[in-house]
Amino acid sequence: MSLSHALLTSLIEKSSSGYDLARRFDKSIGYFWHATHQQIYRELGRMETAGWIESGAAPDAGKTRKRIYRVLPAGQVELLRWAAEPAPMMDLRDEFMVRLRADAALDSLNLVPELQRRMALHEEKLALYREIEQRDFAAPDMSRAARIHHMILKKGILFEEASIGWGLEMFDLLSKE
Repeated sequence: MSLSHALLTSLIEKSSSGYDLARRFDKSIGYFWHATHQQIYRELGRMETAGWIESGAAPDAGKTRKRIYRVLPAGQVELLRWAAEPAPMMDLRDEFMVRLRADAALDSLNLVPELQRRMALHEEKLALYREIEQRDFAAPDMSRAARIHHMILKKGILFEEASIGWGLEMFDLLSKE
């Protein structure tokens, strides 16, 4: 997936300024597709050059350069084209897994502190996801879009729960030494 497709999706949901888009991105798509605000602004420029979006001065811009971005028909066509392609499976690249392999080869590198730190991060993210779920998805009569968003969040919850469960098993194994 490219950042441009994530941004097109977000802009289709709601036209916005680059700043507002970056803030919304951090609180939604950013949980599973990371991008810095600088990357977002650069990509907006590329997308505008490609004719997928356009921008205009924001009504509240005053003397600033604040612009509102919106998706053009060519951007919708591009998003439809991209969505029709087969999506690759998630590529797991986790440096800690290589360290564990090194631990197995060298017979104990004392990775318990790093494992505990990582488990604490998974617990924090799980708590955040559960808070979002309680806040945003408690209504029984959610729209289709809200149910899809909830299912995306549930995948994150399941990932964090599995990571914590795996971490507990690994902790037991590493602690027996």
